[in-house]
Amino acid sequence: MTATTTTVRQILQRKPDVFAVPPGETVYDALTLMAEKNIGAVLVLDGDQLAGIFSERDYARRGILQGHLSRETAVREIMTASVICVDPSATVDECMALMTDKRIRHLPVLEHGHLIGIVSIGDIVRAVVEEQRFTIESLVSYVTS
Repeated sequence: MTATTTTVRQILQRKPDVFAVPPGETVYDALTLMAEKNIGAVLVLDGDQLAGIFSERDYARRGILQGHLSRETAVREIMTASVICVDPSATVDECMALMTDKRIRHLPVLEHGHLIGIVSIGDIVRAVVEEQRFTIESLVSYVTS
C-alpha cells in the first residue's frame, strides 16, 4: 500500500465551515446545531480558545447514561476537555493512524496555537479514496496509452 500525500490543509480548503458552541451552551442547543448541520461533533470555544469538543458519543456516554437532561446541562459538563489536535501539515495517513489509535472520529486543526478547522474520519476516508482513484486512473491511462 502506498502512502498518501494529501495533507489536512488540502482537506480544509474544501471545507471552510467550523461549527462551535460556547462551554455554557446547553447540550440541547449543541445537539440541535449538530442535527441541523448533519455533523457528529462541535468544537467548544471559550472566546477564541479551544476548550473542548462535544460529540454524539459524549452525549450518549456522559449525558444520557448519567441522567443529565439536555435542556438543563451545559456542554462543559459532558464535553471532552482533553482534545487531540493536528497541525495542517499532517498527512491523511498520520490522521488515520492517530484516529485509529485514540479511537476518535474528529481532529481539530491548530496552526501556531490557533484553530483553523476540523477534520472528521469521513473527510480522511474520502481523501484516501480520492487519492486512490487518481492513482488508478493514472495507471489505467499509462497502461492503455
